Amino acid sequence: MTEKTKGRIIRSLSGFYDVQTQAGVITCRGRGVLRKEGNSPLTGDNVEISVERGKGMVDKILPRKNSFVRPAVANIDALVIFAANVNPVTEPFLIDRVAAIAGDQGVPVYLCVNKCDLDPALDLVRIYRNAGFPVFCTSAQTGEGVEELRDLLKGKLTAFTGNSGVGKSSILNRLCPELDLPTGEVSEKLGRGRHTTRHVQLYSLGEETYVADTPGFSSFDTDQMEIILKENLQYAFPDLAPYIGSCQFRDCTHRKEPGCAVRLACEEGKIEKTRYESYLRLYEKASQVKTWELK
Repeated sequence: MTEKTKGRIIRSLSGFYDVQTQAGVITCRGRGVLRKEGNSPLTGDNVEISVERGKGMVDKILPRKNSFVRPAVANIDALVIFAANVNPVTEPFLIDRVAAIAGDQGVPVYLCVNKCDLDPALDLVRIYRNAGFPVFCTSAQTGEGVEELRDLLKGKLTAFTGNSGVGKSSILNRLCPELDLPTGEVSEKLGRGRHTTRHVQLYSLGEETYVADTPGFSSFDTDQMEIILKENLQYAFPDLAPYIGSCQFRDCTHRKEPGCAVRLACEEGKIEKTRYESYLRLYEKASQVKTWELK
């Protein structure tokens, strides 16, 4: 006898999906029709499943409020980007690329500057606070900032992302020690960490609070991330918002046009230079993509 029920995917691994239902966690495969439709299930998806003889099958993915390729997660309430200024050093462009992708879907972004016991990363803190992002300074070693982060997460489904070795899993262990997630050493020679998290998984912190821990990425991985349409890119940078519409030309791309309010604001220090440079890099990348390639 086949039973039908609903649940949420809490882990995706090698074509298997662990679905949390009222009856417990059921491991499922996805129906081939989903793959054919280019709609593979993601961690965080709400799904309809059928269960027969203890084996589950994902029949349908319920409507998503958002979804991402990297990190591969859906239906999140917020995205926390982890960064550090020591072992490994996070490039602002990595932060900006991920933040823009989230901003393009209207997902709130928070920056967690970790390892602040080793380096307070004052430049990163300044740049992103000036850009309007909530910034948390944390240390998995000392516990600094962890309770403030816990308050932020409460009642939400939040994804943790960031470059490898920056300490996402270490902070999760601080938030919930019983998880005892594996953490990796950072290579002193290469200045980057190993991928200790190899799949996306939801962890419950209680009080209807869930965190998705995701595999770390490097600067090379940004080519695998979503491309934002060039005409939408300016809206994915909240620090550009006060100046959009004040340019001399209505269709200003904020690159070389005369009378550009965004460029002027950058020259006057109202927009951080690295943020504007990231906008230019992403615009150039988006300009090379044809609209039909995104379908």
